[in-house]
Amino acid sequence: MKLIRRRLAFAVTFVLLVLTGGCGPATPEQITLTLATFGQFGYEDLIPGYEFTHPGITVRQVRTEQGGPYHQDLLAKLAGGQGLADIQAVEEGHLADVLAQSGKFADLAKVGPADVKPGRWLEWKYEAGRSKDGKLVGYGTDIGPLAMCYRKDLLEAAGLPTDPGSVKTMFASWDSYFAAGEKYVKRSHGKAWFDSAAQSFNAMVNQLPVGYLDREDHSTLETNTALRDAWTKVTTAVKQGQSAGLTAFADDGNNGLRLGTFATKVCPAWMLGIIEQQAGLGNAGKWAITDAFPDGGGNWGGSYLTVPEASPHQKEAAALAAWLTAPEQQLHAFRVSGNFPSQVDAFTSPDLLSEMNGYFGGALSGQVFVAQAQKVGKPQYKGPGDGKIQETVIAPALKSVERGADPAAVWQQVLIGVHQVVP
Repeated sequence: MKLIRRRLAFAVTFVLLVLTGGCGPATPEQITLTLATFGQFGYEDLIPGYEFTHPGITVRQVRTEQGGPYHQDLLAKLAGGQGLADIQAVEEGHLADVLAQSGKFADLAKVGPADVKPGRWLEWKYEAGRSKDGKLVGYGTDIGPLAMCYRKDLLEAAGLPTDPGSVKTMFASWDSYFAAGEKYVKRSHGKAWFDSAAQSFNAMVNQLPVGYLDREDHSTLETNTALRDAWTKVTTAVKQGQSAGLTAFADDGNNGLRLGTFATKVCPAWMLGIIEQQAGLGNAGKWAITDAFPDGGGNWGGSYLTVPEASPHQKEAAALAAWLTAPEQQLHAFRVSGNFPSQVDAFTSPDLLSEMNGYFGGALSGQVFVAQAQKVGKPQYKGPGDGKIQETVIAPALKSVERGADPAAVWQQVLIGVHQVVP
C-alpha cells in the first residue's frame, strides 16, 4: 500500500547522494535558496543531501498544503513583483498563467546546467514547459498519465468482466466506456458507473489536440466540434444515470469512494494514493487498475520547477532545480510521495517497473503508468484562463446537468460564461 508502506530505499538513496551527489566545487560564499512548493513533492529528505555536497548552499523549503491558495499567492506575487522564492513550483493546471508571464522567469536553457538536455524528459513534458517564444520556463517534475480504476466486486455483481485484460475492451473508447456504463446501470438497478461528470469531461478535453483556447488565447467552444461532442457524450451518460453526481476531493466524493457509490474512476497516477486513503482498508483488494484508457493515452496533472527572474541567485537556483528533477531524485520522490516521474531514464528503473500496489490487488502500477505515459502525444496548448474555465464554468455547468438541467440549455450558458473569462 503505497502511501502507508514505504521501503527503506531512502537510506540507500541518501548514502549514494552523499557519495556521488556533487555537482562541482562548493560555492565560495554562503547562499540561502528558497524553494516554494505545495502538497507533497517528496523533497524534504533530499535537501540535506544536496546541502552536504554543496557546503556553500542552504536550502529553505516553504511548503503550502493546498495548491489553490499557493497558486493564488504566486500570481499575486508575480503581479506585485516581490516576495517570490528562488524556485517556485507550478502545477500543470496553472502553468499557462505562468507561461503567459515568461518575461518574469529565467530561461532555464540558458541559466541551467549545460548538461541538462531536453532528452531527460518525455518530449511532451519538456515541450509543455516552454513559452510561446521558446523560453524554457520550467523543469518537469512529475506527471499524471491516465489509466482506469474500477471496483472488481461491483463489476462482477453486474455480470461484467473484471480482470485487467478483459476490461480493456470496455475501456477502449469513450463510446465503449459509456455503453458499458449504460449496461452496468441497468444490471445494477440504478447504481452509478462513474463518480463525476466533470472528472470524466476534464479527461476527455485533455486528450484533444485543441482544448478550450487556441494559441491566440481565444475561446474555441463555438467552433471546436470535438469539445461539443465530448459534452454530448458525457451529458448523455449523466441522463442515463451513469454519474453519481459527486464532487471529487470533497466530502461527498470521499464518502463515495468509501461506500462504493460508483464502479469506475478516471485514474491518473496520483489518484491511486487518494483512492487508498479515502476508500479505506475495508476496500483493499476490491479496486483494480488496467493499462487502458478510452481513446488512448492522456495526462492529468504534474508540476514544474521555475526560477523567477527576480531571484538574485538564478544559476544556483537552476542548478538545484535541475538536480531535484534528475531521474534519481524523482524516483525517490515517487517512493515517498507517489509522484510519478517524467524522466525517460526513470522508466527503465527496476524500482519503478517492479512497483506493486497491494491495495489494488498486487497490480504492477509502475508498469501500468509507464505504458500509459508513453501513449501521450503532443501536449495540448493551454492558455491563460484555461484552468479557470474548467473550474468556474465547466464544472458548475456539469453539476447543474447532474441535478437535472437540460444539457443543450446549459451549453448555451457555458458559451456565455467562457467569454466572461477570456475574449
